[in-house]
Amino acid sequence: MTILLVEDHEAIILGLEYLLRQEGYRVQTARSLREAEGMTEKESPDLILLDIMLPDGSGFDFCRRVKKENDVPVIFLTAREQERDVVQGLDLGADDYIVKPFRNRELVSRIKSVLRRSGKGNAILQCGDITLDQETGKVCRGGREIPLTKLEYRILSAMMACPGKLFTREEILAGIWDSSNNFVNDNTLSVTMKRIREKLGDEDCSVITTVRGMGYRLEKEL
Repeated sequence: MTILLVEDHEAIILGLEYLLRQEGYRVQTARSLREAEGMTEKESPDLILLDIMLPDGSGFDFCRRVKKENDVPVIFLTAREQERDVVQGLDLGADDYIVKPFRNRELVSRIKSVLRRSGKGNAILQCGDITLDQETGKVCRGGREIPLTKLEYRILSAMMACPGKLFTREEILAGIWDSSNNFVNDNTLSVTMKRIREKLGDEDCSVITTVRGMGYRLEKEL
């Protein structure tokens, strides 16, 4: 599914692009209302993350137009936290209103909730005989449930959302952290990938392929 991020703050853009892609979403970015309007004319996204204060106008006006034309789910993501702004956004038809700074996992959860309510959320990821249920957190291969740690689950779910995509080691390391918010080091990643393969019965590395000197790829054809 495609998420259109309408935001002009570069650091937020970079962080959200990586976070959402790790969750399996295709991300388009617009840094102005004009750019966002051009994108929605060409292709309707599945959800819009929308800032209010943009260089060429207000996100409120853009939300009003979007909801009038095709009712795409909209989540405001903004630093404006006054009650009148929240009420105005929701009255315009926004599906949620999140105030910056936000927590990454909460944002992802609320995106999934909005997509489910809109009938667009797909909780089941599948690649060959491997299935991953995002609602229950269960991973199975050939009908057999595979117990994964939180870290193993996050890596596998990101790869299953984009089978065939090369995930560089740097890309994985930049977006995966443990419950203490400590970044995972390179050696931990190697050990974790080895354990995921063992649990999947991937002794010959035909499911998760190592691209030497670059990273890992979950093969589309299993």
